[in-house]
Amino acid sequence: MRILVVEDEKKVSTFIQRGLGEEGFSVDVAFDGEEGVDKAENQTFDLILMDIMLPKKDGLAAIKELRDKQIMTPVLCLTARDSVDDKVTGLDIGADDYLAKPFAFAELVARCRALIRRGSKDRGAEIFFADLRLDPVAHKVWRSGNEIDLTSKEYALMEYFMRHPNQPLTRAMIAENVWDYTFDSFTNIIDVYVNYLRNKIDRDYDKKLIHTVRGQGYMLKEL
Repeated sequence: MRILVVEDEKKVSTFIQRGLGEEGFSVDVAFDGEEGVDKAENQTFDLILMDIMLPKKDGLAAIKELRDKQIMTPVLCLTARDSVDDKVTGLDIGADDYLAKPFAFAELVARCRALIRRGSKDRGAEIFFADLRLDPVAHKVWRSGNEIDLTSKEYALMEYFMRHPNQPLTRAMIAENVWDYTFDSFTNIIDVYVNYLRNKIDRDYDKKLIHTVRGQGYMLKEL
């Protein structure tokens, strides 16, 4: 498995490269955002580890450029920024996960494996629920025949709902399955993204499909 590490601090990048190498990964390094985008465009990687504070082009701009170019390689953000707003911004532009510095190396390895495993899964056939249709190959969602414009993380959340209809999904379950997070401090972002999704999926329709289950979490169901 090939991983691209985009990190301008050479001690940090060397540490990550050596550690992941010992875990059996093949690791390339870029030291600024422009170099990172160039390598991601011209080479094939299974995962990108992207620092946010980078010279020439910051990590968020680099991720946005990759997504605009339809390069959908999973991206794990590595950064000292740890506020909810910063996490939401990174995830909203197309990052798949977020790990704040300093981090435990074992957690980094686990996150890498989870993202690579998720990215390699065969998503299978289209999924239908009520008047929703989801195409796992094209990463697109329609309601009543109208395409819904979703960010990558909104899409992942929608897919999780549609693969588990009529089931109460706790915030912890959503965090673990959509973001691979297991700690409670992350779950407020779940509420933010469920609201984003409701605004796009339910707002213009009389029949609401995403419901709050008091004391539990959320459920995709028809009333």
